[in-house]
Amino acid sequence: MTLIDKTILLVEDNPDDAKLTLRAFKQSNILNPIAVARDGIEALDFLFARGAFSDRADKALPTLIVLDLKLPRFDGLGVLKAIRADERTKLVPVVIMTSSKEEQDVIAGYALGANSYVRKPVDFAEFLEAAKVLGIYWLMMNQRVPERTAA
Repeated sequence: MTLIDKTILLVEDNPDDAKLTLRAFKQSNILNPIAVARDGIEALDFLFARGAFSDRADKALPTLIVLDLKLPRFDGLGVLKAIRADERTKLVPVVIMTSSKEEQDVIAGYALGANSYVRKPVDFAEFLEAAKVLGIYWLMMNQRVPERTAA
Protein backbone atom coordinates (compact mmCIF):
# COMPACT_ATOMS: atom_id res chain seq x y z
CA MET A 1 0.00 0.00 0.00
CA THR A 2 1.46 3.33 -1.06
CA LEU A 3 1.21 6.70 0.65
CA ILE A 4 -1.43 7.77 -1.88
CA ASP A 5 -3.65 4.89 -0.71
CA LYS A 6 -3.50 6.08 2.89
CA THR A 7 -5.90 9.00 2.75
CA ILE A 8 -6.95 10.80 5.91
CA LEU A 9 -10.51 12.09 6.13
CA LEU A 10 -10.62 15.19 8.32
CA VAL A 11 -14.18 16.04 9.36
CA GLU A 12 -14.03 19.62 10.64
CA ASP A 13 -16.49 22.48 10.18
CA ASN A 14 -14.31 25.27 11.61
CA PRO A 15 -12.11 26.60 8.76
CA ASP A 16 -9.46 27.82 11.22
CA ASP A 17 -9.26 24.44 12.97
CA ALA A 18 -9.14 22.63 9.62
CA LYS A 19 -6.32 24.89 8.43
CA LEU A 20 -4.48 24.43 11.73
CA THR A 21 -4.83 20.65 11.52
CA LEU A 22 -3.59 20.56 7.92
CA ARG A 23 -0.66 22.81 8.85
CA ALA A 24 0.19 20.64 11.86
CA PHE A 25 0.15 17.48 9.73
CA LYS A 26 2.34 19.12 7.10
CA GLN A 27 4.84 20.39 9.68
CA SER A 28 4.91 16.88 11.14
CA ASN A 29 5.86 15.48 7.71
CA ILE A 30 2.55 13.68 7.31
CA LEU A 31 2.33 13.78 3.53
CA ASN A 32 -0.72 11.59 3.07
CA PRO A 33 -3.58 12.97 0.99
CA ILE A 34 -6.12 14.65 3.27
CA ALA A 35 -9.76 15.07 2.31
CA VAL A 36 -11.73 17.62 4.33
CA ALA A 37 -15.45 17.31 4.98
CA ARG A 38 -17.12 20.39 6.48
CA ASP A 39 -20.13 18.66 8.06
CA GLY A 40 -21.47 15.23 8.97
CA ILE A 41 -23.52 14.74 5.80
CA GLU A 42 -20.54 15.60 3.60
CA ALA A 43 -18.39 13.14 5.56
CA LEU A 44 -20.87 10.30 5.04
CA ASP A 45 -21.31 11.21 1.36
CA PHE A 46 -17.51 11.00 0.97
CA LEU A 47 -17.29 7.65 2.76
CA PHE A 48 -20.23 6.05 0.98
CA ALA A 49 -19.59 7.64 -2.46
CA ARG A 50 -22.89 9.50 -2.59
CA GLY A 51 -23.93 12.79 -4.17
CA ALA A 52 -20.96 14.99 -5.08
CA PHE A 53 -18.65 12.07 -4.19
CA SER A 54 -20.30 9.39 -6.36
CA ASP A 55 -17.07 9.18 -8.39
CA ARG A 56 -15.36 7.67 -5.31
CA ALA A 57 -17.23 4.36 -5.63
CA ASP A 58 -14.10 2.47 -6.72
CA LYS A 59 -11.69 4.34 -4.43
CA ALA A 60 -10.18 2.98 -1.23
CA LEU A 61 -11.65 4.03 2.09
CA PRO A 62 -9.60 6.42 4.20
CA THR A 63 -6.94 4.86 6.38
CA LEU A 64 -7.94 7.20 9.19
CA ILE A 65 -10.90 9.43 10.00
CA VAL A 66 -10.25 12.42 12.26
CA LEU A 67 -13.69 13.47 13.46
CA ASP A 68 -14.90 16.61 15.23
CA LEU A 69 -18.05 16.22 17.31
CA LYS A 70 -19.76 19.58 16.98
CA LEU A 71 -20.71 19.56 13.29
CA PRO A 72 -23.55 21.20 11.36
CA ARG A 73 -26.33 19.18 9.67
CA PHE A 74 -25.32 15.90 11.34
CA ASP A 75 -23.14 15.75 14.45
CA GLY A 76 -19.97 13.73 14.93
CA LEU A 77 -21.55 11.10 17.15
CA GLY A 78 -24.19 10.48 14.45
CA VAL A 79 -21.41 10.16 11.87
CA LEU A 80 -19.54 7.70 14.09
CA LYS A 81 -22.69 5.65 14.62
CA ALA A 82 -23.28 5.49 10.83
CA ILE A 83 -19.64 4.51 10.22
CA ARG A 84 -19.79 1.66 12.73
CA ALA A 85 -23.19 0.46 11.47
CA ASP A 86 -21.98 -0.08 7.90
CA GLU A 87 -20.08 -3.23 6.95
CA ARG A 88 -17.78 -1.28 4.58
CA THR A 89 -16.59 1.24 7.17
CA LYS A 90 -17.06 -0.38 10.56
CA LEU A 91 -13.35 -1.19 10.95
CA VAL A 92 -11.88 2.11 9.72
CA PRO A 93 -10.04 3.81 12.61
CA VAL A 94 -11.84 6.90 13.90
CA VAL A 95 -10.10 9.41 16.12
CA ILE A 96 -12.37 11.98 17.69
CA MET A 97 -10.50 15.28 17.85
CA THR A 98 -12.64 17.92 19.47
CA SER A 99 -12.56 20.84 21.85
CA SER A 100 -15.36 19.25 23.90
CA LYS A 101 -14.42 18.55 27.50
CA GLU A 102 -17.80 17.01 28.28
CA GLU A 103 -17.40 13.63 29.99
CA GLN A 104 -20.60 12.43 28.28
CA ASP A 105 -19.00 13.07 24.86
CA VAL A 106 -15.97 10.95 25.79
CA ILE A 107 -18.19 8.13 27.04
CA ALA A 108 -20.52 8.32 24.02
CA GLY A 109 -17.59 8.42 21.60
CA TYR A 110 -16.05 5.26 23.00
CA ALA A 111 -19.44 3.56 23.37
CA LEU A 112 -20.10 4.14 19.66
CA GLY A 113 -16.73 2.68 18.67
CA ALA A 114 -14.20 5.52 18.51
CA ASN A 115 -10.64 4.25 18.52
CA SER A 116 -9.33 7.31 20.33
CA TYR A 117 -10.52 10.61 21.82
CA VAL A 118 -8.20 13.62 21.65
CA ARG A 119 -8.96 17.06 22.99
CA LYS A 120 -7.73 19.79 20.67
CA PRO A 121 -4.90 21.61 22.42
CA VAL A 122 -5.27 25.40 22.44
CA ASP A 123 -1.53 26.01 22.18
CA PHE A 124 -0.17 25.56 18.62
CA ALA A 125 3.02 23.77 19.77
CA GLU A 126 0.91 21.28 21.74
CA PHE A 127 -1.48 20.93 18.78
CA LEU A 128 1.50 20.24 16.48
CA GLU A 129 2.79 17.56 18.84
CA ALA A 130 -0.65 15.95 19.13
CA ALA A 131 -0.99 15.84 15.32
CA LYS A 132 2.51 14.41 14.95
CA VAL A 133 1.89 11.64 17.47
CA LEU A 134 -1.54 10.92 16.00
CA GLY A 135 -0.09 10.65 12.49
CA ILE A 136 2.90 8.53 13.46
CA TYR A 137 0.77 6.07 15.40
CA TRP A 138 -2.24 5.69 13.10
CA LEU A 139 -0.43 5.92 9.76
CA MET A 140 2.90 4.26 10.48
CA MET A 141 2.70 2.04 13.55
CA ASN A 142 -0.90 0.83 13.61
CA GLN A 143 -1.58 -2.35 11.64
CA ARG A 144 -4.43 -1.62 9.25
CA VAL A 145 -7.23 -4.14 8.78
CA PRO A 146 -6.48 -6.05 5.54
CA GLU A 147 -8.64 -5.19 2.53
CA ARG A 148 -11.18 -7.87 1.74
CA THR A 149 -10.62 -9.44 -1.64
CA ALA A 150 -13.33 -10.90 -3.84
CA ALA A 151 -13.46 -14.68 -3.69
